[in-house]
Amino acid sequence: MFAVVRLLNGFEKTLWYKVPDALLTRNLVGSVVRVPLQNRKESALVIRQAAMLDRGIDFKIKEIIDLEGFPGDVNFNAFIEKIAQFYFIDSFHFYQRIRNFLHESDDVDELIPPDYQPSDSDRIILTDEQQVVVDYVAPHITNPTYTPVLVHGVTGSGKTEIYKRLISQAIGEKKTVLLILPEVSLSLQFQHVLQRQLPTIPIVGFHSATKIAEKRMLWQSLLDQKPIVIIGVHLPMLLPIANLGLIIVDEEHEQGFQEKKHPKINSKEIALWRASMYKIPIILGSATPSLQSLANVERHGWKFFQIKRRFAGAFPDIQKVILMGSNNRRRDVFWVSRELETAVRDCLARKEQAMIYLNRRGYSFFVQCKPCGFIFACPHCSVSLTLHVSKQRINKNNQQAHEQTLLRCHYCDFNQALPTQCTSCKADEKHFLKKGIGTQQLVQIFKELFPHASIERADLDSTSKKRAWQKTVELFEQGKIDILIGTQTITKGYNFPGVTLVGILWADLNLHFPVFNASETTLQQLIQVAGRAGRARSQSKVIVQVMHDHPIFNYVNEQRYLDFCKQELEVRNEIGYPPFGRLVHLELKTKNVGHVERDAEHLCDQLRAINEERDLKVTILGPSFPAVYKIQNYEMRHIFLRAKAYTPIHELIDSLDTTLIQSDLYVVVNS
Repeated sequence: MFAVVRLLNGFEKTLWYKVPDALLTRNLVGSVVRVPLQNRKESALVIRQAAMLDRGIDFKIKEIIDLEGFPGDVNFNAFIEKIAQFYFIDSFHFYQRIRNFLHESDDVDELIPPDYQPSDSDRIILTDEQQVVVDYVAPHITNPTYTPVLVHGVTGSGKTEIYKRLISQAIGEKKTVLLILPEVSLSLQFQHVLQRQLPTIPIVGFHSATKIAEKRMLWQSLLDQKPIVIIGVHLPMLLPIANLGLIIVDEEHEQGFQEKKHPKINSKEIALWRASMYKIPIILGSATPSLQSLANVERHGWKFFQIKRRFAGAFPDIQKVILMGSNNRRRDVFWVSRELETAVRDCLARKEQAMIYLNRRGYSFFVQCKPCGFIFACPHCSVSLTLHVSKQRINKNNQQAHEQTLLRCHYCDFNQALPTQCTSCKADEKHFLKKGIGTQQLVQIFKELFPHASIERADLDSTSKKRAWQKTVELFEQGKIDILIGTQTITKGYNFPGVTLVGILWADLNLHFPVFNASETTLQQLIQVAGRAGRARSQSKVIVQVMHDHPIFNYVNEQRYLDFCKQELEVRNEIGYPPFGRLVHLELKTKNVGHVERDAEHLCDQLRAINEERDLKVTILGPSFPAVYKIQNYEMRHIFLRAKAYTPIHELIDSLDTTLIQSDLYVVVNS
């Protein structure tokens, strides 16, 4: 008996090995084995077995050494094959990904979450609303059944307390729990809190910031089938786990569950598949549940629970301010309304704290030459360069600093000093217009408006400096920072009891993105930001500044969120967009613009011909330019496929002849 294997070290060709007598009675397909290669031993995945060698193989065949230590998860191979088929990916990719991640060296800076005070969770008495959820899910852990549960808990309602009770039960029954979140920073935050509050339960993170020693400890726990809580974003869903008993998806509405790099797998979607295949309960929690999940409650019988009351504090008052209206033409700064400026002054006078949200980092969006209209753009990506201001130390004593203005690309990180003259017309830099606003400029504006206030910034630029960010969070928690200005970094995962005012600038910015769910994602983000106010106070306020009015701003009060969802679902149903249909796009990617355009047209012709011939009833749109059609010199084109179900789309894609395609081709499934 022989086995055909692929090495997990990345070697692309298949190799033949003889199956030793001790393994002859086993089906090795899908197993990881150790094989000899030259003077070393390598891990390999068995992709098929054969009684005889293929013709033409006349060299000596070495023997498999033994089985690699691999958790005894009987459902794992079928689960991986389902993902591979759905996303048109070789299943080998997933085995290789886990192997590489487990064996890579420590090359990441440790992310250190802020230091929280430990609390005794056993002393916390659950509210009636929380207890109802726990009582419903608990029996399905003890007697495993596939049970999808959607928990709509308003901001500050204590969803974490529900998770903790169910985690404790699952671990007590010797079962492992997967807890996935949409961002690594949020995963670290959760990990730190749970380790403090559940000190007797083994809790480990599995993500890009996990140290190699922790990864190996996790792997050994899986081999030994020890109960453990695994926290992460994407990678935990790909682990073989023999004793999996519960999956928790927190902030289930977030787009971060879909990977940004290809293959763009959606971790929330495969979490549902896994719960179904393993016949275990899965909890999806959010203050702003996705329309897809709410539709599943109606169409597929998911259990739905609402937690309508906050664990502490009260809901904030919401005030909308339209900047383009006549009432706001007279103000000191264009970006700060009179209402917001007054509210901040009152907040500071009461010795309370404010958070200001703007979903744009940097100093300004772009720099434009006024005489000729030229805009400084990235040479490698189809985007304008964002202006950033950084402080550079200039003496040995590290005492003095000067500001350096840089133009930076937020896609490839290309940067250059701001030129002293226009690249196009040679006009002097005094004629440059700095358009738009970012968090850096906003900090400067607020320091000028409130010179005696302590003001800090929280965005990707500042939070990437882990220890500095840790200090910022600690100072804000202690009340030593008056105003925190930031992007999405400040919208979730943190509980700042002293915040009584939240200001949201340019709240309608994301409504202009060319995506079908712009209204849904924008409102979810606004509610999450607004939810930072009043966590521990009876009175708080949120000021929502917009350029132009829009119906979604009537629903920023989160108690009206489901009213918006009902209305939006009716619109989606009429036009056949998710959750009442499937939307998939093909992405072609190459550095040769001629190749990508020819390939896109060729694929579109094929798709239309197959669709008509088989009467698949798939709507084909494109080829089209994505909003950002070039990144790091790679040109991209998209072809969109829409149908009532995924099956005809899958058949259509599976029938394509891609032998003449020179571009890289990826399938992206929009959930």
